[in-house]
Amino acid sequence: MSRRRDRMTLELFDWEPPRVAVGFDKDQLPGNRIASRISRAVALALKECGKPRAEIAQMMSEELGYPISEATLDAYASEAKESHKISLERFIALIMATGCNDLLGFVAEFFDHVVVPERFGSLIELHLIEEHEREIQRRKQAVEAKWKAGR
Repeated sequence: MSRRRDRMTLELFDWEPPRVAVGFDKDQLPGNRIASRISRAVALALKECGKPRAEIAQMMSEELGYPISEATLDAYASEAKESHKISLERFIALIMATGCNDLLGFVAEFFDHVVVPERFGSLIELHLIEEHEREIQRRKQAVEAKWKAGR
């Protein structure tokens, strides 16, 4: 007798945890030079956001209060344009215009940090508190054992 698969029950092994930290995959931005990696990150953000560059330039211009051209975005995304580097204020406006929070994670990686959505902040704090409680408990047990041994 054959058993039919229960299609109402989720497969335990099909599940993957949601991505917590923002950032690009390691293989998406190869290279050692910071300038090259920044250009590649800008290019990737422009490509993946799905908006035309003209629209992104317009949104950035509105946010910054001065014009940003499509050609400027092209230059920021080009590794060949060594003299055309994106400033921090323009980088922030780019994130706002593209919605590419992976750019935040890109910067944090240089400092061995990750960027997580704010909603996870309390969960992380709770975990740190619980770790501290466990450490206090271990220290208490060690002191109690020492006290008992010395009596």
